[in-house]
Amino acid sequence: MKKPAKDTQVTAPLELEDDEIDLSDQQWDDGIVLILFWVLAGIVFLQFFTRYVLNDSVAWTEEIARFLLIGVTFIGSVMATRKQSHIAVEFVYRWVPRTGRRIAQFVIDVITTAFFIVLAILSAQIAGRTRQLMVSIELPKASIYWVVVAAFVCMALYSAWNTWVHLRDGTSKLIDPEKHADDIRAMD
Repeated sequence: MKKPAKDTQVTAPLELEDDEIDLSDQQWDDGIVLILFWVLAGIVFLQFFTRYVLNDSVAWTEEIARFLLIGVTFIGSVMATRKQSHIAVEFVYRWVPRTGRRIAQFVIDVITTAFFIVLAILSAQIAGRTRQLMVSIELPKASIYWVVVAAFVCMALYSAWNTWVHLRDGTSKLIDPEKHADDIRAMD
C-alpha cells in the first residue's frame, strides 16, 4: 500500500448543516392527510405481513388501501391549493411585463376556481348516482365519492380565496417571485 506524500493535506470529514424545520404554514386540516397517510401505511403493512409472512392475506386490506389512497390524494390536493403549490408553468412569466403577468395570474386563478367548481358538481352527480357497496365491507362506495366532492369544494374555496388575495395585493408568487422568495424556497 502506498503512503501519502508528506505535503498532502488531511481533510476533515464533511459536515452537513441541518436546515431548520418550519411548520408555520401547517393548519389543522393538514392533520387529516397525515392521519389518513399513516392509516394507509398501517393497512399496507398489514397486507404485506399477512400475505408474505403468514401466507394468508386479509381480504379487505387491498380495497381499503385503494380508497385511503384516493382520500390522501384529494385531501392532499386541498393542502396544495391552500399553499398555492400546484404545478404551474412559469416559463412565460420571465419575459412578460408585470401587467401581463397580473392579467395572466387573474385568468389562471379564475380558470382554476371554475375548474374545481365544475369537478365538484360532476363528482356530486357521480356520488349521488352510485348505489354500490364496497366489496369487502358493508359501506356505500358513494361515501368515497363524497370525500372527493368535499375536497373539490374546499379546493374551489381556497382557490377563490387565493384569487381574492392576488387581486387585493396585486402580487403572487408568479407575478413577483422576488417578494415571495422565502415561500418559493420553502416549497423546494
